[in-house]
Amino acid sequence: MQTNGIISSTAKVGENVTFGMNVVIEDEVEIGDNCLIGHNVVIYRGSIIGEGVRIDANTIIGKRPLSSPRSIFKVAENMEPAKIGKLCQIGANVVIYCQATIGDNNLIADLATIRENVTIGNLNIIGRNVSIENFVEIGDRNKFETNAYITAYSKVEDYCFVAPCVATSNDNYMARDKERFNHFKGVTIKRGGRIGVNVTILPGKVIGEDSQIAAGALVTKDTTPGKLWIGSPAREVKDVAEKQRLENNLDK
Repeated sequence: MQTNGIISSTAKVGENVTFGMNVVIEDEVEIGDNCLIGHNVVIYRGSIIGEGVRIDANTIIGKRPLSSPRSIFKVAENMEPAKIGKLCQIGANVVIYCQATIGDNNLIADLATIRENVTIGNLNIIGRNVSIENFVEIGDRNKFETNAYITAYSKVEDYCFVAPCVATSNDNYMARDKERFNHFKGVTIKRGGRIGVNVTILPGKVIGEDSQIAAGALVTKDTTPGKLWIGSPAREVKDVAEKQRLENNLDK
């Protein structure tokens, strides 16, 4: 039952959908069967929600980005609605922007933010208060733990692990010098890459396939596939332990 909210007459709502109180569903929204929409949820115009999706209280889907007069990139007039795949679980106080496309069976925990122009594959875990900035591509079966920050123009492939408080960056010029406009580049984490707690990765760096970065490291150059890197600046020390290699853990 839905109480004291607004559901547009042009919204398409499937069978067995449950609404909490004070829900706002704008024009042309599509909601699949068997969804659970919590209290105070706002779903903006045209957003598409797949079947079996749970959205907890105070979450916003399809938000249009803001733009400061000082912003480098301006907001396009006609942005595509947000799209959420089937069987996703979306926690409380999550914000997912328009022009974000999220695949099936993802868990997006409380307070997470997913910006515009982001694509996310299937079966990912996006932890509490994780921030995924704009123009980011994420594959399948990744895990991002609490407070991880994925900067704009990054790419994360499949089976990657990002520990709490990992920080990534995309601007070597720290917002000064017009030359920076030619060099914006986030990080790339190749298939099976693992990043330890409180690691910092500098702009444009590539974490090699099945590479492991130890806690607290500062990554200043591309890392070698299948190797353990430690320290500040990070340096290669040895092979990743055989029993921890991705090829030996695909059933985990």
